[in-house]
Amino acid sequence: MMTLRSICSALVAGAFLIVSACQAGTAIQRSDAPETSHEQRTAPAYILGNGDRLRVTVFGHPDLSGEFDVDGSGAISLPLVGQVEAIGLTTPELETKIVETLDGDYILNPRVSAEVINYRPYYILGEVGSPGEYPYNSGLTVLNAVAAAGGFTYRANKRVVFVKGADATSEETYTLDTNTAVKPGDTIRIGERIF
Repeated sequence: MMTLRSICSALVAGAFLIVSACQAGTAIQRSDAPETSHEQRTAPAYILGNGDRLRVTVFGHPDLSGEFDVDGSGAISLPLVGQVEAIGLTTPELETKIVETLDGDYILNPRVSAEVINYRPYYILGEVGSPGEYPYNSGLTVLNAVAAAGGFTYRANKRVVFVKGADATSEETYTLDTNTAVKPGDTIRIGERIF
């Protein structure tokens, strides 16, 4: 004969199994969710490129710290170390690379910080008031870029935008909305609408 305590234990264990099964099912459903539409362009982690200006700080060593430009070869030139490849890296990856270069041979247990202080510019052309080159600011969207370029002309297509990334070989078409992100070095083209 089952006691009240054993009945309660059995009920709690059964409830735990049901909750666990439901959570596992939810996790499976989430992983099967469709991927983000290609129609929206968001800004991923920033990748360094030619024309970026960086501030590199080697803590405790002001003689190794300073502001450095990513040159045409994709590297920055640090005192004592020389050329360090920066193009294609994020700032945390560059920090790790500088630490690996300095550690042991130059400094014992170096601590390094790197930040972008000037991004490479973006370009906007087509049906805007003042096409041209503009300085990039973090969090920039296509609508902000259009506003900086004098707004849309009366012939502008306000539904889609054509964007060619700095390293891309061709333009891609995106829906023009408030979330369409601009990356440094992008060329944005606002097309003409069909009447």
